[in-house]
Amino acid sequence: MTAQIAVTEDREACFRLRFDVFVTEQGVPVEEEIDALDDAATHLLATQDGQPIGTARIVFAGDTAKIGRVCVTQAGRGTGLGKALIEKAVEIARQTPGMSRAKLGAQLHALGFYEKLGFTATGPVYDDAGIDHRDMVLDLN
Repeated sequence: MTAQIAVTEDREACFRLRFDVFVTEQGVPVEEEIDALDDAATHLLATQDGQPIGTARIVFAGDTAKIGRVCVTQAGRGTGLGKALIEKAVEIARQTPGMSRAKLGAQLHALGFYEKLGFTATGPVYDDAGIDHRDMVLDLN
């Protein structure tokens, strides 16, 4: 799959993807999916042939780039697109002055995926929108 991934201002396309994956597929309450952090976040959008197929956001706070809301359409899963989205988010974090680490909250089934990308699990398992998660960090230096 050849997708283009770029920073976008088209938040509606990102929100539609997130709604389909998190709310419809995973049962996340819609009022928990869109939050105030979206206004300050850098949004990434992956497209193929002009169609949105994946998204992620980065929230910069202090020395940490918090990567979140990573999702890929069913058709895009298993193609390497999720990996490409994370790599792009990490690249942007590394290029942002003052950032020393990337952090994300991983659903437990995805821990191995993020470990292969260099992230290390930290802290206990916690519930986020009814789904077990664990924090993961990556040193950007």
